[in-house]
Amino acid sequence: MINIFLIVVFLVLGFFLQRFKFIPANTSKYLNSYLIYVVLPALALRYLPKIELRTELLLPVAAAWIGFGLSWLIFGLLGKKYNWGKSITGCLVITAGLANTSFVGIPIIQALYGEEGVKIALLIDQAGSFIIVSSVAVIVASIYSVGKKRKRDITRKILTFPPFLFFLIAFGLNFYGLEIGGRFDALLQVITATLTPVALTSVGLQVKMDFAALKSKFLWYGLSYKLILIPLVILLLFKFVFRLEGLILQVSVMEAAMAPMITGSIIAITHDLEPKLASLLVGIGIPLSFFTLAIWYFILS
Repeated sequence: MINIFLIVVFLVLGFFLQRFKFIPANTSKYLNSYLIYVVLPALALRYLPKIELRTELLLPVAAAWIGFGLSWLIFGLLGKKYNWGKSITGCLVITAGLANTSFVGIPIIQALYGEEGVKIALLIDQAGSFIIVSSVAVIVASIYSVGKKRKRDITRKILTFPPFLFFLIAFGLNFYGLEIGGRFDALLQVITATLTPVALTSVGLQVKMDFAALKSKFLWYGLSYKLILIPLVILLLFKFVFRLEGLILQVSVMEAAMAPMITGSIIAITHDLEPKLASLLVGIGIPLSFFTLAIWYFILS
């Protein structure tokens, strides 16, 4: 219970820090860089070598791909049928199709399910969400916008991204049965302990509330898909078709139910795909997701 309390505290702290002028405007950027270049690699090195690889672990990873693929299918068809325009359609496909499985997802999973849950969440984030946002999402953004991305630029982005590099290193250690111990493991433990306060403070700093924009039907289309429809699909599919149960099912559904990914919204914004809508999906989606996640946690318990 204390971990859940701390999540709320740091999220609110970040939100209120926006009001103080002495806080640099780019503070969240520096915090995100620390998370990407230090914390996420440390998480990979600490937890992934200890995972007992099983075929059923492919399903949690598949959940992220299913979520994005279904988003592309649904919003792509609806956008074409109702003439939403490429900008709105592309924004919804990308922003609603990607879950915040790292900065918000991992701290919440850590609080609710402990270290075993984090191991599964890391797989979903690194082998699912990260690869999608770094490749397929960029391709989708290029399709729905004027600008184009070269294939080699996409490939370079994936192969040079620190969390992904350490994801590969960690799996190499796992393959050879090696684990990190001693003082270096103690250092990793200290670094990973900073995930929740830093990530949630950063998220709070980036949340922008615009109550006038709550009337946008596209905002609620995106959030309904992200917070309700896709976790329901994953729950029904994994439980009744694949007969999955226990921690793997719980983490898969909870990660699918996370708010839209901040990085996904940035991709939409940089490709000029309805920047205001992309920001709203994250800004409204993150605080709203704490209520919907509580409901999903109750359903899964």
